[in-house]
Amino acid sequence: MLYHFSEEPDIRMFTPRRMDSRPDEPAQVWTIDEFHAPHYYFPRDCPRVCIWPYERTSDEDNLRFFGHSAVQRVMVVEAGWLDQIRAARLYRYTFNDKDFEIYDLNAGYYTSVHEVKPVSVEPVGDLLSVICDTGIELRLTPSLMPLREAILQSTVNFSMIRMKYAKEHINKEVI
Repeated sequence: MLYHFSEEPDIRMFTPRRMDSRPDEPAQVWTIDEFHAPHYYFPRDCPRVCIWPYERTSDEDNLRFFGHSAVQRVMVVEAGWLDQIRAARLYRYTFNDKDFEIYDLNAGYYTSVHEVKPVSVEPVGDLLSVICDTGIELRLTPSLMPLREAILQSTVNFSMIRMKYAKEHINKEVI
């Protein structure tokens, strides 16, 4: 099964849309696989960074990013989004995977260039509780930018979502 998450509770048919960030691609309906679905347990525009190790992750990076945790996947959001995460009402639309083609296996994206009707829709519930139930560690930070820079120089697998809404990091001298 594949999923799409929305704050709209009553979408009956998903119509392909062209993305401004991908002007050379056809209009598409986007879905996410089960592994990557928790990355979307947030309000739509909430910037977040998700990391997990894979076979090319160095021992040093494993220790650096996961060494003080009992989990193998971490999601990080800016603390300024906490109230919006608490207040969000999110709905999970489920689709049959036969209607979609793989777009990016690493990111878990599947697309369709045709209209697609969801198999079901259900409320996700309290997002913080649902995230905690996944066994994925949720971290809060004032700004995602220092983590973003560290990850781009690392060997961990990652997904960075809605980063255009992330706060710019302000370096302050420590007194």
